[in-house]
Amino acid sequence: MSSGRLLIGATPLGQPSDASARLVEALASADVIAAEDTRRIRTLAQALDVKPAGKVVSLYDQNEATRVPGLVAEIAAGATVLLVSDAGMPLINDPGYRLVAACIDSGLAISCLPGPSAVTTALAVSGLPSDRFCFEGFAPRKHSARMTWLVALASEQRTCVFFESPRRLPDTLRDAVDALGPDREAVVCRELTKTHEEIVRGSLGELSDWARNGVLGEITVVLAGVTPKADVQTLVGQVGALVEGGMRVKDACAQVIAMNPGSPSRRELYDAVLRSREGS
Repeated sequence: MSSGRLLIGATPLGQPSDASARLVEALASADVIAAEDTRRIRTLAQALDVKPAGKVVSLYDQNEATRVPGLVAEIAAGATVLLVSDAGMPLINDPGYRLVAACIDSGLAISCLPGPSAVTTALAVSGLPSDRFCFEGFAPRKHSARMTWLVALASEQRTCVFFESPRRLPDTLRDAVDALGPDREAVVCRELTKTHEEIVRGSLGELSDWARNGVLGEITVVLAGVTPKADVQTLVGQVGALVEGGMRVKDACAQVIAMNPGSPSRRELYDAVLRSREGS
């Protein structure tokens, strides 16, 4: 088996000091650095006081397909190739998937140097539920496609993270208000980890008003999942089961409501239980 390997390296989102010690070592020792933007990786290396020992080549969306065979051949011949994107983790809406897949197909070793990711960073600071979430990449550019995409998110119960350009953000938030309603909670993260970092929390209506006059910088949006509306008859049945077990109706209603997000008020459920008894 070849002694070569592919290293997937996460790069800082903004602050060079966020680079891991393993990334610094890899920048200095890799035989090849495959970078989304060669200028940016050279700037990062300079900020980290690292002089790359190997060659630096470009690997971006438009040339990835043609560049991959040569990189795979070098790894097969024993080279260490470090894959980096402009910021954050490669492959997460960035180039690199074709290279990783080709290395797997060729039975070559792959390792990851973990580190920053705008997706998980935004999720962590959002204050929205993070036990279950989905990532949607960039919002669609065109209005019609964007509306179709937003409508599909109307029933999504997981917290959703997506990227957007600052230029299109006002339109996207305005469309989100139309598709999802003005009260859905969301967070706009601007320039994460950078000097002018800004985290803006609020309803879609409030965020749309905030962005109306334009926004600058790298943007990550975190959208709250929809709260499921509990079926009243199902809840009544759950209350009945607890009451049969010896619990008082009021206490059973309180417990069922606590266990079911989107439930009606305690009074509404209590009245529904009484009506079901009258009808039986």
